[in-house]
Amino acid sequence: MKQQQIRKDRVHLIDEVRGFAILCMVIYHAGYDLVSIFSVDIPFFFSPELSFIRDIFAGMFIFISGTACKFSSNNLKRGVQCFLLGMLMTFVTDLVMPSQFIAFGILHMLGVCMILYGLFSGILSKIRPLWGILGAAALFLLTMHLREGYLGLSFLPIQLPEFLYETRSLFPFGFTGPGFYSSDYFALFPWLFVFLAGSYFGVYVKEHRLPDFIYKSHCRLLAFAGRHTLVIYVLHQPVVYGILMLVFLVIGPR
Repeated sequence: MKQQQIRKDRVHLIDEVRGFAILCMVIYHAGYDLVSIFSVDIPFFFSPELSFIRDIFAGMFIFISGTACKFSSNNLKRGVQCFLLGMLMTFVTDLVMPSQFIAFGILHMLGVCMILYGLFSGILSKIRPLWGILGAAALFLLTMHLREGYLGLSFLPIQLPEFLYETRSLFPFGFTGPGFYSSDYFALFPWLFVFLAGSYFGVYVKEHRLPDFIYKSHCRLLAFAGRHTLVIYVLHQPVVYGILMLVFLVIGPR
């Protein structure tokens, strides 16, 4: 009976969007491996246009992760688990492939977001969902150029003190100085605010205040991927790398 209730209450489109986002991330990382590890020339891969598309899909995934927090009974536990998996990725990349070292990737960031949400959900819930979404959007715009040294939009920048970027320990917040490198990097600012916007959107989803098609099943494959995003994220890189390595062993060196 409990299993049937879980299936009934499942918000299928949320799973499907999350599944679509994680599959897009897998494709992007496959391209990244081709360019960065196997030296395949893909001229547009690091173009501003593709970087923008990458951020759109990553933002979609982070937003949906925030929405999912409204359906979790223990965000603190989930956050700790996610962050520890991120630290495992840090350890493995440092040990096995230092050139692809991950200092603070999407798992670290999502783990911290879940922990913060678990700690402060009582306070956050006092803000009306619409105001929460609008406020989070405003804070995202305010901090989206933090890594570039300023707050606000490019046509009206507020320059930040240089010492913030000279302190190596502040990189999780978006203050990265010279020499900082992480092959997968998602700072808390501005991405925390995408997560929070998703959590406020989750209020509408959980209260069934959205159109019926949100709650219906449309694509089982995407829904399955959406329900297993953490496993896919952890395993996809070694699988993709292994497949590409076998391909290049067969076709020979470039």
